[in-house]
Amino acid sequence: MTSPSLHRSFLRSTKTLITLSSHRIISFNFSQNPNQQSFYSSRSNSPFESPSRVQKLIASQSDPLLAKEIFQCASRHPNFRHSYSTYLILILKLGRSRQFSLVDDLVRRLKSESYPITPTLFSYLIRVYGEADLLDKALKTFYTMLQYGFKPLPKDLNRILAILVSHRNFVRPAFDLFRDAHRHGVSPNTQSYNIFMRAFCLNGDVSIAYHQFNKMFKRDIVPDIECYRILMQAMCMKSQVNGAMDLLEDMLNKREGRAHDACKVIVDMQNNGCLPNIVSYRTLVGGLCDKGMLDEANNYMKEMLSKGFSPHFAVIHGLVKGFCNVGKIKEACGVLTKSLEHGEASHMDTWAIIIPLICEVDDGVRHRDVLEQVLKIEITGHTRIVDAGIGLENYLIRKIRANPRAS
Repeated sequence: MTSPSLHRSFLRSTKTLITLSSHRIISFNFSQNPNQQSFYSSRSNSPFESPSRVQKLIASQSDPLLAKEIFQCASRHPNFRHSYSTYLILILKLGRSRQFSLVDDLVRRLKSESYPITPTLFSYLIRVYGEADLLDKALKTFYTMLQYGFKPLPKDLNRILAILVSHRNFVRPAFDLFRDAHRHGVSPNTQSYNIFMRAFCLNGDVSIAYHQFNKMFKRDIVPDIECYRILMQAMCMKSQVNGAMDLLEDMLNKREGRAHDACKVIVDMQNNGCLPNIVSYRTLVGGLCDKGMLDEANNYMKEMLSKGFSPHFAVIHGLVKGFCNVGKIKEACGVLTKSLEHGEASHMDTWAIIIPLICEVDDGVRHRDVLEQVLKIEITGHTRIVDAGIGLENYLIRKIRANPRAS
């Protein structure tokens, strides 16, 4: 029996023509009595002889009830059998419009007509129940899938976990499933941990989230940038800046390719009102230098100085040494210039690295000019340059005595 709502939305005249991709014209002819319908084709070869074309027609419908009506019309055609994919498409359409009684009918029909029951069917059902906030049905469907002997994929586990933790009352069942996942033949992955850490952080349980984060390392699961973002943002919201900085340092020191991610996390911290402090800047600049990301490190050091933070002499040394190692003498001198402008003296070891390069390279005149600019920076009374100055003076005296031409 055709739904009255279907006729109100679809029947604007007594006859509606639908053109298929093959350019055959088919029509649904509805009489005044909705219980009496007839179907005919403009050609003798009915388009309903092709399940794939019916599947495309159903998939293209925005009205799920119209899609269901087309499904029914095709079913009445002699010797016609829908494809399995058509069932899945229609289940998804009906589920998203909350027509769950029709979904149940469709699943029963699929079983009665001896179609195979596959993990994909369960995945579709879990999705539509989750989108409708029917968490009990979603969880029951997942366990039914296990009863059929199907081994869930990590994406299946993560989907049901994400559905469950979206409601506080279902966090406990979700955690039970997460804890026992290996018994069902699936191991939680990085995304699984992210789902739980995010849920715990949103509930204010940052310590529990951090505990889960540490468990990842024990189980040889590598955290991604999202892991760090979730925890660091939560710590910033609770004003636990030192804890966030520990994570930043951990991020820089434990894996390759994390320096770029660390820069993104710093931006996230600023966007969440957690401004980097002197420790975070020193950690970031030092870590970027260690990873060879010198230009990025230099930019953060300039930002650090502009905000009145004092870089440790080791930070300046690492940046100067890094630039010198790759032949960027001008940039190394720029670091010294910038630090001196802000009253920060470099260690004598730093001068010992850069002076030989300035004095002995072929285009020494240009670099000597750069050095002169460095030494012309006004030195105020509180500038900590005594040690550096003595070391530089002794070095130059030894250099001149050893090589008079250098003068």
